[in-house]
Amino acid sequence: MQENLKGKRVLVTGAASGIGAAIAARFTQAGALVAGLDLKRCEGVACSLVADLRSDAQLDDAFAIALDSIGMPDVVVHAAALQPKGGVLDTDPQAYADAYDVNVLGAVRLMRRCVPHMRQAGEGAIVLLSSINASFATPTLAAYAASKAALENLTKTAALEFAPDGIRVNAIAPASIDTPMLRGSYADSPAGALDANKSRHPLSRFGTTQEVAELALFLASGRAGWITGAIYPIDGGASVTRR
Repeated sequence: MQENLKGKRVLVTGAASGIGAAIAARFTQAGALVAGLDLKRCEGVACSLVADLRSDAQLDDAFAIALDSIGMPDVVVHAAALQPKGGVLDTDPQAYADAYDVNVLGAVRLMRRCVPHMRQAGEGAIVLLSSINASFATPTLAAYAASKAALENLTKTAALEFAPDGIRVNAIAPASIDTPMLRGSYADSPAGALDANKSRHPLSRFGTTQEVAELALFLASGRAGWITGAIYPIDGGASVTRR
C-alpha cells in the first residue's frame, strides 16, 4: 500500500491558506482530486468551495458543487478553525460558541454528509486537525483549547462508531507551526516573545505546514490502514516537556 492517492476524492477545509493549503497541495501532488473549502476562494485545487462551516445551507450548496465536480469525498481533512484569544472569563460566550461551531460541529457536519458515501464504499479516511493546546491548560486561548479537547474526544468516538464500516478517523495535534497567522499573533507582543515560544520546542524551531501535510497524507493513505482513533502529535517534542 502506498501514499499515492491517485483517483481519490478529497475534501480539505481551511484550504485557502496555512496548514489547509499545504495539505491540499500535497494531496494534489499525490494524485488526489482535491476540493478545497474555505471562506474565500482556494487556489490550486480541482474544485474551490466557498462556505461557512457554521451554515448547513451553505454546506449543502458546496457539496452539490463538489458532487458535480469531483464526486463525493473518499477522504476528509478538517483543517479550518477559529482561534479566539482570551482567558476563561474575558472570552465572550459567543466566541466559545463560534469556536465550537466551526472546530467541532464543523467536523460533525462534514461527517454527516460524507460518511454515508464512505459506508457504501466500505472504506474512507477522516483526518481532523487538533492542537497541542487540547492537552494543556491554555489561559490565553481558553475557548480554542476547549474546542480542540472536544474534537479529540469526537475523533475517538467517531473512530469506534465507524470502524465496522472500514472508515478510519484520526487527528493531528500540532504545536507552533510557522504560518503567517502564527507570526501575526505576535505582532503586538514584547520583543523576543516569538523566539521564546520557539525555545519551548526541544527541537528549537517551529514546525512547517509541509511537515503537517506529510503526516496528514500518511494518515489518509493505505499505509495507515490499521490506524484509527489516534491523536498524532507533531510538536518538535513540546508535549514531552511543556516549558
